[in-house]
Amino acid sequence: MDPKHQRMALNDGHFIPVLGLGTYAPEEVPKSKAEEATKIAIDAGYRHIDAAYLYQNEVEVGLAIRSKIADGTVKREDIFYTSKLWSTFHRPEMVRSNLEKSLKNLQLDYVDLYIIHFPVSMKPGEEIFPTDENGKVMLDMVDLCATWEAMEKCKDEGLAKSIGVSNFNRRQLEMILNKPGLKYKPVCNQVECHPYLNQRKLLEFCKSKDIVLVAYSALGSHRDPKWVDQSAPVLLEDPVICDLAKKHKRTPAQIALRYQLQRGVVVLAKSFTEKRIKENMQVFQFQLSSEDMNVLDGLNRNLRYADAEFAAGHPNYPFSDEY
Repeated sequence: MDPKHQRMALNDGHFIPVLGLGTYAPEEVPKSKAEEATKIAIDAGYRHIDAAYLYQNEVEVGLAIRSKIADGTVKREDIFYTSKLWSTFHRPEMVRSNLEKSLKNLQLDYVDLYIIHFPVSMKPGEEIFPTDENGKVMLDMVDLCATWEAMEKCKDEGLAKSIGVSNFNRRQLEMILNKPGLKYKPVCNQVECHPYLNQRKLLEFCKSKDIVLVAYSALGSHRDPKWVDQSAPVLLEDPVICDLAKKHKRTPAQIALRYQLQRGVVVLAKSFTEKRIKENMQVFQFQLSSEDMNVLDGLNRNLRYADAEFAAGHPNYPFSDEY
Protein backbone atom coordinates (compact mmCIF):
# COMPACT_ATOMS: atom_id res chain seq x y z
CA MET A 1 0.00 0.00 0.00
CA ASP A 2 1.21 3.46 -0.89
CA PRO A 3 0.07 5.45 2.19
CA LYS A 4 0.90 8.84 0.66
CA HIS A 5 -1.64 8.35 -2.09
CA GLN A 6 -3.82 5.89 -0.16
CA ARG A 7 -3.70 3.51 -3.10
CA MET A 8 -2.43 0.06 -3.97
CA ALA A 9 -0.67 -1.24 -7.08
CA LEU A 10 -2.58 -3.67 -9.30
CA ASN A 11 -0.79 -6.46 -11.19
CA ASP A 12 -1.26 -4.63 -14.52
CA GLY A 13 0.55 -1.45 -13.44
CA HIS A 14 -2.53 0.62 -12.56
CA PHE A 15 -3.35 1.77 -9.01
CA ILE A 16 -6.55 1.39 -6.99
CA PRO A 17 -7.47 3.77 -4.13
CA VAL A 18 -7.74 1.65 -0.97
CA LEU A 19 -11.03 3.20 0.18
CA GLY A 20 -14.01 3.28 -2.15
CA LEU A 21 -17.63 4.42 -2.01
CA GLY A 22 -20.14 1.61 -2.54
CA THR A 23 -23.28 2.70 -4.41
CA TYR A 24 -25.67 -0.26 -4.09
CA ALA A 25 -29.06 0.56 -2.58
CA PRO A 26 -32.29 -1.42 -2.20
CA GLU A 27 -34.97 -0.73 -4.85
CA GLU A 28 -37.06 1.55 -2.61
CA VAL A 29 -34.18 4.06 -2.25
CA PRO A 30 -34.56 6.82 -4.90
CA LYS A 31 -31.83 6.62 -7.56
CA SER A 32 -31.08 10.33 -7.00
CA LYS A 33 -29.57 9.34 -3.62
CA ALA A 34 -26.65 7.68 -5.42
CA GLU A 35 -25.96 10.92 -7.29
CA GLU A 36 -26.00 12.97 -4.07
CA ALA A 37 -23.80 10.48 -2.21
CA THR A 38 -21.25 10.32 -5.05
CA LYS A 39 -20.93 14.13 -5.14
CA ILE A 40 -20.56 14.31 -1.33
CA ALA A 41 -17.95 11.52 -1.44
CA ILE A 42 -15.85 13.19 -4.16
CA ASP A 43 -15.97 16.48 -2.24
CA ALA A 44 -14.89 14.59 0.91
CA GLY A 45 -11.85 13.15 -0.89
CA TYR A 46 -13.01 9.76 -2.17
CA ARG A 47 -11.49 8.91 -5.56
CA HIS A 48 -12.76 5.33 -5.90
CA ILE A 49 -16.43 4.79 -6.82
CA ASP A 50 -17.77 1.24 -6.98
CA ALA A 51 -20.95 0.64 -8.97
CA ALA A 52 -22.50 -1.95 -11.28
CA TYR A 53 -24.96 -2.47 -14.10
CA LEU A 54 -27.06 -4.47 -11.61
CA TYR A 55 -27.57 -1.45 -9.33
CA GLN A 56 -29.44 0.41 -12.09
CA ASN A 57 -28.09 3.79 -10.96
CA GLU A 58 -25.13 4.34 -13.28
CA VAL A 59 -26.92 7.24 -14.99
CA GLU A 60 -27.03 9.09 -11.65
CA VAL A 61 -23.51 8.08 -10.55
CA GLY A 62 -22.14 9.15 -13.95
CA LEU A 63 -23.93 12.49 -13.64
CA ALA A 64 -22.29 13.08 -10.25
CA ILE A 65 -18.80 12.22 -11.53
CA ARG A 66 -19.20 14.42 -14.61
CA SER A 67 -20.51 17.35 -12.56
CA LYS A 68 -17.47 17.13 -10.25
CA ILE A 69 -15.19 17.08 -13.31
CA ALA A 70 -17.09 20.04 -14.81
CA ASP A 71 -16.78 22.15 -11.64
CA GLY A 72 -13.03 21.50 -11.45
CA THR A 73 -13.06 19.38 -8.25
CA VAL A 74 -11.42 16.45 -10.08
CA LYS A 75 -10.17 15.38 -13.50
CA ARG A 76 -11.41 12.15 -15.06
CA GLU A 77 -8.04 10.49 -14.42
CA ASP A 78 -8.35 11.26 -10.68
CA ILE A 79 -11.42 9.03 -10.39
CA PHE A 80 -11.20 5.25 -10.20
CA TYR A 81 -14.55 3.91 -11.38
CA THR A 82 -15.57 0.24 -11.14
CA SER A 83 -18.46 -1.34 -13.01
CA LYS A 84 -19.48 -4.98 -13.25
CA LEU A 85 -20.51 -7.45 -15.93
CA TRP A 86 -23.93 -8.80 -15.02
CA SER A 87 -24.75 -12.53 -15.11
CA THR A 88 -27.16 -12.32 -18.06
CA PHE A 89 -24.24 -11.12 -20.25
CA HIS A 90 -21.69 -13.88 -19.59
CA ARG A 91 -21.81 -15.28 -23.12
CA PRO A 92 -18.61 -14.02 -24.71
CA GLU A 93 -20.37 -12.28 -27.60
CA MET A 94 -22.43 -10.25 -25.08
CA VAL A 95 -19.72 -9.05 -22.70
CA ARG A 96 -18.80 -5.91 -24.60
CA SER A 97 -22.45 -4.90 -25.04
CA ASN A 98 -22.98 -4.88 -21.26
CA LEU A 99 -19.93 -2.67 -20.76
CA GLU A 100 -21.10 -0.37 -23.55
CA LYS A 101 -24.51 -0.06 -21.84
CA SER A 102 -22.77 0.99 -18.62
CA LEU A 103 -20.56 3.49 -20.47
CA LYS A 104 -23.59 4.94 -22.24
CA ASN A 105 -25.44 5.32 -18.93
CA LEU A 106 -22.38 6.91 -17.34
CA GLN A 107 -21.53 9.05 -20.37
CA LEU A 108 -17.89 8.08 -19.85
CA ASP A 109 -15.35 6.75 -22.39
CA TYR A 110 -13.92 4.01 -20.19
CA VAL A 111 -14.15 2.41 -16.76
CA ASP A 112 -11.05 1.97 -14.60
CA LEU A 113 -12.05 -1.52 -13.53
CA TYR A 114 -14.53 -3.95 -15.04
CA ILE A 115 -15.26 -7.13 -13.12
CA ILE A 116 -17.36 -10.26 -13.55
CA HIS A 117 -20.00 -9.59 -10.88
CA PHE A 118 -20.85 -13.20 -10.04
CA PRO A 119 -19.61 -16.53 -11.45
CA VAL A 120 -23.11 -17.98 -11.97
CA SER A 121 -24.53 -17.24 -15.42
CA MET A 122 -28.20 -16.43 -16.05
CA LYS A 123 -30.37 -16.69 -19.11
CA PRO A 124 -29.68 -13.71 -21.42
CA GLY A 125 -32.43 -11.18 -22.06
CA GLU A 126 -33.79 -7.84 -20.89
CA GLU A 127 -34.66 -9.04 -17.38
CA ILE A 128 -31.99 -8.54 -14.73
CA PHE A 129 -33.31 -11.60 -12.90
CA PRO A 130 -34.97 -13.74 -15.58
CA THR A 131 -37.54 -16.02 -13.94
CA ASP A 132 -39.70 -18.88 -15.14
CA GLU A 133 -43.47 -19.21 -14.60
CA ASN A 134 -42.82 -20.42 -11.02
CA GLY A 135 -40.73 -17.37 -10.18
CA LYS A 136 -37.49 -19.39 -10.16
CA VAL A 137 -34.39 -17.63 -11.51
CA MET A 138 -33.40 -19.08 -14.90
CA LEU A 139 -29.71 -19.96 -14.90
CA ASP A 140 -27.42 -20.55 -17.88
CA MET A 141 -24.21 -22.52 -18.47
CA VAL A 142 -21.33 -20.45 -19.85
CA ASP A 143 -17.62 -21.26 -19.83
CA LEU A 144 -16.17 -18.51 -17.62
CA CYS A 145 -12.82 -18.83 -19.41
CA ALA A 146 -14.57 -17.72 -22.61
CA THR A 147 -16.19 -14.85 -20.68
CA TRP A 148 -12.74 -13.90 -19.42
CA GLU A 149 -11.32 -13.80 -22.96
CA ALA A 150 -14.07 -11.32 -23.89
CA MET A 151 -13.14 -9.25 -20.79
CA GLU A 152 -9.51 -9.22 -22.02
CA LYS A 153 -10.70 -7.80 -25.35
CA CYS A 154 -12.47 -4.96 -23.50
CA LYS A 155 -9.14 -4.10 -21.87
CA ASP A 156 -7.31 -4.28 -25.20
CA GLU A 157 -9.87 -1.94 -26.74
CA GLY A 158 -9.42 0.63 -23.97
CA LEU A 159 -13.00 0.34 -22.67
CA ALA A 160 -11.67 -0.88 -19.30
CA LYS A 161 -8.23 -0.04 -17.92
CA SER A 162 -8.19 -3.11 -15.65
CA ILE A 163 -10.26 -6.29 -15.40
CA GLY A 164 -11.06 -8.53 -12.47
CA VAL A 165 -13.66 -10.74 -10.83
CA SER A 166 -16.07 -10.73 -7.91
CA ASN A 167 -17.44 -13.51 -5.70
CA PHE A 168 -15.00 -16.07 -7.13
CA ASN A 169 -13.65 -18.82 -4.90
CA ARG A 170 -10.10 -20.18 -5.03
CA ARG A 171 -10.99 -22.92 -7.53
CA GLN A 172 -12.59 -20.43 -9.90
CA LEU A 173 -9.63 -18.06 -9.65
CA GLU A 174 -7.28 -20.94 -10.43
CA MET A 175 -9.38 -21.89 -13.44
CA ILE A 176 -8.80 -18.40 -14.90
CA LEU A 177 -5.13 -18.26 -13.85
CA ASN A 178 -4.43 -21.66 -15.43
CA LYS A 179 -6.36 -20.92 -18.62
CA PRO A 180 -4.28 -21.70 -21.74
CA GLY A 181 -3.36 -18.47 -23.52
CA LEU A 182 -4.20 -16.24 -20.54
CA LYS A 183 -3.38 -12.67 -21.51
CA TYR A 184 -4.24 -10.78 -18.31
CA LYS A 185 -4.62 -12.03 -14.74
CA PRO A 186 -7.59 -10.71 -12.80
CA VAL A 187 -6.33 -7.67 -10.87
CA CYS A 188 -8.81 -8.21 -8.04
CA ASN A 189 -11.44 -10.43 -6.48
CA GLN A 190 -14.22 -8.41 -4.85
CA VAL A 191 -15.92 -10.45 -2.11
CA GLU A 192 -18.01 -10.05 1.01
CA CYS A 193 -15.49 -9.47 3.79
CA HIS A 194 -15.88 -8.15 7.34
CA PRO A 195 -14.86 -9.27 10.87
CA TYR A 196 -17.60 -11.96 10.89
CA LEU A 197 -16.35 -13.30 7.52
CA ASN A 198 -12.71 -12.31 7.36
CA GLN A 199 -11.80 -14.45 4.31
CA ARG A 200 -8.34 -15.16 5.75
CA LYS A 201 -7.56 -18.13 3.47
CA LEU A 202 -8.88 -16.48 0.33
CA LEU A 203 -6.92 -13.32 1.19
CA GLU A 204 -3.70 -15.32 1.59
CA PHE A 205 -4.32 -17.08 -1.71
CA CYS A 206 -5.04 -13.81 -3.55
CA LYS A 207 -1.91 -12.17 -2.13
CA SER A 208 0.17 -15.16 -3.27
CA LYS A 209 -1.11 -14.60 -6.83
CA ASP A 210 -0.77 -10.78 -6.76
CA ILE A 211 -4.56 -10.34 -6.86
CA VAL A 212 -6.02 -7.58 -4.68
CA LEU A 213 -8.90 -8.55 -2.41
CA VAL A 214 -11.63 -5.89 -2.40
CA ALA A 215 -14.12 -6.06 0.49
CA TYR A 216 -17.82 -5.37 0.03
CA SER A 217 -20.33 -5.40 2.91
CA ALA A 218 -17.32 -4.40 5.00
CA LEU A 219 -19.65 -2.75 7.53
CA GLY A 220 -21.87 -5.81 7.70
CA SER A 221 -24.69 -5.45 5.22
CA HIS A 222 -27.41 -3.15 3.91
CA ARG A 223 -29.81 -5.79 5.36
CA ASP A 224 -32.09 -5.71 2.33
CA PRO A 225 -34.74 -8.35 3.23
CA LYS A 226 -34.64 -9.58 -0.36
CA TRP A 227 -31.07 -10.81 0.18
CA VAL A 228 -30.27 -10.92 3.87
CA ASP A 229 -31.60 -13.03 6.74
CA GLN A 230 -33.11 -10.46 9.09
CA SER A 231 -32.14 -12.50 12.15
CA ALA A 232 -28.41 -12.21 11.33
CA PRO A 233 -26.44 -10.22 13.94
CA VAL A 234 -25.69 -6.56 13.19
CA LEU A 235 -21.91 -6.27 12.79
CA LEU A 236 -21.58 -2.65 13.90
CA GLU A 237 -23.40 -3.45 17.16
CA ASP A 238 -20.83 -6.11 18.10
CA PRO A 239 -19.61 -5.35 21.65
CA VAL A 240 -15.97 -6.02 20.73
CA ILE A 241 -16.08 -3.56 17.83
CA CYS A 242 -17.94 -1.02 19.96
CA ASP A 243 -15.34 -1.33 22.75
CA LEU A 244 -12.52 -0.73 20.27
CA ALA A 245 -14.41 2.26 18.89
CA LYS A 246 -14.63 3.74 22.40
CA LYS A 247 -10.96 3.02 23.04
CA HIS A 248 -9.87 4.84 19.86
CA LYS A 249 -12.61 7.51 20.06
CA ARG A 250 -13.83 6.38 16.64
CA THR A 251 -17.05 4.99 15.17
CA PRO A 252 -17.61 1.21 14.90
CA ALA A 253 -17.63 1.67 11.10
CA GLN A 254 -14.18 3.28 11.19
CA ILE A 255 -12.87 0.31 13.20
CA ALA A 256 -14.30 -2.19 10.68
CA LEU A 257 -12.81 -0.25 7.74
CA ARG A 258 -9.41 0.27 9.37
CA TYR A 259 -9.23 -3.47 10.10
CA GLN A 260 -9.37 -4.20 6.36
CA LEU A 261 -6.84 -1.55 5.37
CA GLN A 262 -4.28 -2.93 7.81
CA ARG A 263 -4.74 -6.43 6.35
CA GLY A 264 -3.90 -5.13 2.87
CA VAL A 265 -7.51 -5.26 1.69
CA VAL A 266 -9.13 -2.55 -0.47
CA VAL A 267 -12.36 -1.64 1.30
CA LEU A 268 -15.70 -0.30 0.08
CA ALA A 269 -17.84 1.76 2.44
CA LYS A 270 -21.47 2.13 1.42
CA SER A 271 -23.32 5.06 2.87
CA PHE A 272 -25.76 7.63 1.51
CA THR A 273 -25.53 9.76 4.69
CA GLU A 274 -23.28 12.82 4.45
CA LYS A 275 -22.02 12.57 8.04
CA ARG A 276 -21.06 8.90 7.65
CA ILE A 277 -19.49 9.35 4.23
CA LYS A 278 -17.21 12.00 5.75
CA GLU A 279 -16.53 9.96 8.90
CA ASN A 280 -15.53 6.92 6.86
CA MET A 281 -12.92 9.03 5.06
CA GLN A 282 -11.21 9.63 8.43
CA VAL A 283 -10.10 6.02 8.56
CA PHE A 284 -6.56 7.13 7.61
CA GLN A 285 -6.21 9.22 10.77
CA PHE A 286 -5.57 6.42 13.28
CA GLN A 287 -4.10 2.93 13.60
CA LEU A 288 -5.11 -0.30 15.30
CA SER A 289 -2.47 -2.12 17.35
CA SER A 290 -1.54 -5.72 16.53
CA GLU A 291 -3.44 -6.68 19.67
CA ASP A 292 -6.56 -4.88 18.36
CA MET A 293 -6.14 -6.70 15.04
CA ASN A 294 -5.93 -10.08 16.79
CA VAL A 295 -9.08 -9.31 18.76
CA LEU A 296 -10.91 -8.46 15.51
CA ASP A 297 -9.55 -11.60 13.83
CA GLY A 298 -11.14 -13.53 16.68
CA LEU A 299 -14.63 -12.36 15.67
CA ASN A 300 -14.63 -14.49 12.52
CA ARG A 301 -17.59 -16.88 12.40
CA ASN A 302 -17.85 -17.47 8.63
CA LEU A 303 -21.12 -15.55 8.60
CA ARG A 304 -22.09 -14.62 5.07
CA TYR A 305 -24.84 -11.99 4.84
CA ALA A 306 -25.34 -12.34 1.07
CA ASP A 307 -25.36 -16.03 0.14
CA ALA A 308 -27.11 -15.73 -3.28
CA GLU A 309 -29.20 -18.75 -2.43
CA PHE A 310 -31.10 -18.57 -5.73
CA ALA A 311 -27.96 -19.89 -7.48
CA ALA A 312 -27.06 -22.60 -4.96
CA GLY A 313 -27.66 -25.56 -7.31
CA HIS A 314 -25.47 -24.22 -10.13
CA PRO A 315 -22.04 -25.84 -10.76
CA ASN A 316 -20.41 -22.39 -10.59
CA TYR A 317 -22.07 -21.46 -7.28
CA PRO A 318 -19.02 -20.12 -5.40
CA PHE A 319 -19.93 -20.44 -1.74
CA SER A 320 -20.01 -24.23 -1.27
CA ASP A 321 -16.21 -24.47 -1.25
CA GLU A 322 -14.38 -23.67 1.97
CA TYR A 323 -12.88 -20.58 0.29
